[in-house]
Amino acid sequence: MNLGLLILRLVLGLLLLGHGSQKLFGAFGGPGISSAGKFFDSIGFRPGRAMAVIAGISELSAGVLLILGLLTPIASAAAVGTLIVAGSVHWVAGLWAQKGGYELALFYGTSAAALAFTGPGKFSLDNAIGLDSFSGNLWGILTVAVGLLPGFLVIARRNLAISHQVTPELSEQ
Repeated sequence: MNLGLLILRLVLGLLLLGHGSQKLFGAFGGPGISSAGKFFDSIGFRPGRAMAVIAGISELSAGVLLILGLLTPIASAAAVGTLIVAGSVHWVAGLWAQKGGYELALFYGTSAAALAFTGPGKFSLDNAIGLDSFSGNLWGILTVAVGLLPGFLVIARRNLAISHQVTPELSEQ
């Protein structure tokens, strides 16, 4: 079981670190912060640059912490929160990623949530420094709730802003 948790943490952590690096630094063919900010603006997350920085830092820091197996509940909550927002962007396209859907966000977020329930395993810094007891059903539920709350607030803020936008056609009448 411990080897499986290590593999899960490493793969999920590296993918999140990569996504954060794409947004923040343009690494791995990513847009970089300027283009990511413009994209965030275009889909209603304003101010776009600030929201892109927050998303990038959340992904990058969650990735690093998961790789290390350090502060796993905090890393999991950051990943869950960021990924519920990412999933909301792809919601209208349905589940499957090849059609632009939320499949990957759902899988990454669920994987992070699972780690909050199981803990990081024996091969982790949490275990080495005695923080591995912060896992189990109560911690998992708390971690998921702490991740989902700000995620849903960001989505609600975006939806409210979009619903209050005046289209050029309406403003000319």
